[in-house]
Amino acid sequence: MDNSQSMSYQAGQAKGQTKEKGNQMMDKASNAAQSCKESMQEAGQQAKAKAQDAADAVKDATGMRK
Repeated sequence: MDNSQSMSYQAGQAKGQTKEKGNQMMDKASNAAQSCKESMQEAGQQAKAKAQDAADAVKDATGMRK
């Protein structure tokens, strides 16, 4: 293998490694976004439940519950 072939091979190796690293970073970002989405959905469900509990407490206190 002459010098130009070796340099071309090394450039190809570097390109492949860079692409793989980029894919890994995109996977990590996607996983973080999914985790955030799930956390926000859970927080929303908890807030909804608390609001419903508060509304029920008001209904009970005012005799509006049927």
